[in-house]
Amino acid sequence: MDRVRRVIGAWKTDERGIRGKGVGVAVLDTGVSPHPDFGGRIVCFRDFVGGRVGIYDDCSHGTHVCGILGGSGAASAGKYRGIAPECRLIGLKVLDHKGNGRKEDMLRGIAWAVNNREAYGIRILNISVGTVRESASMDRQLTEAVERAWDAGLVVVVAAGNMGPEPMSITVPGNSRKVITVGASDDCTPGGAGGVKPCYSGRGPTGECICKPDISAPGSAIVSCNGILRRGAGHYTRKSGTSMATPAVSGSIALLLSREPELTNVEVKMRLYRTARDLGLPRQRQGWGQIDAWRLLMGNPPVDNGKIMHYYRT
Repeated sequence: MDRVRRVIGAWKTDERGIRGKGVGVAVLDTGVSPHPDFGGRIVCFRDFVGGRVGIYDDCSHGTHVCGILGGSGAASAGKYRGIAPECRLIGLKVLDHKGNGRKEDMLRGIAWAVNNREAYGIRILNISVGTVRESASMDRQLTEAVERAWDAGLVVVVAAGNMGPEPMSITVPGNSRKVITVGASDDCTPGGAGGVKPCYSGRGPTGECICKPDISAPGSAIVSCNGILRRGAGHYTRKSGTSMATPAVSGSIALLLSREPELTNVEVKMRLYRTARDLGLPRQRQGWGQIDAWRLLMGNPPVDNGKIMHYYRT
């Protein structure tokens, strides 16, 4: 996370005390553990898999995602601090101990976030989850669910999936036209994939000819919070995937909304487009470019504003 903060410019926002304070982010994943880096900022937890009441994560994936998004770095003297270390975390467990899940639990989790957005101040829904196409019915239900969340006003940020590098490898529900779909900008880094195949990030276009992903962020070999602290295990672990890139974008958006809470989700998406840093990679790999947290807050566009609506529609 020390590398990620540097690469996307989040160290500048942190130095100026911009840390996402008060912004609620619902994380749809394997759960979240009471890690020292979260302090008292896990304001709600719901288990749609086992129905348990206590906060837990029996896979560690969700805790790792939450650490990237909003860990304080307390257990590492700040080294592995997340992007928005003062945001509020809402853990929604929809995946089991192996990281697998049912469509029904996903749908229930998304609906809960929509119905409880005002009670918990939820502005962002982070979905580091994706499924390969199984049936038109399943695809449609998941896509419609995230689009209902978007229409309700939530900023929905979804992983592009790890099925790349072939075209049309974006996973569901990252194929939705409305949501912000995140790819990994460093997925082809030699030796840096860390357990996943090289060039793993899902590539567009989608089957409906929608240009995806929308934006990218570092996702390879990211050190963040460990959710399963067995004897001898440390507070941090290393993971790779678009699951890791997605919370870097959600955290950056939390920083923006803490400064400009009146922004709508469409305005946030437009700001992402205007301020993304072009890495010179193909559009179907990097999206508009890599997230730049500092530019995002400053609203400093490095591209032609006249093209914004064209890219949004496609």
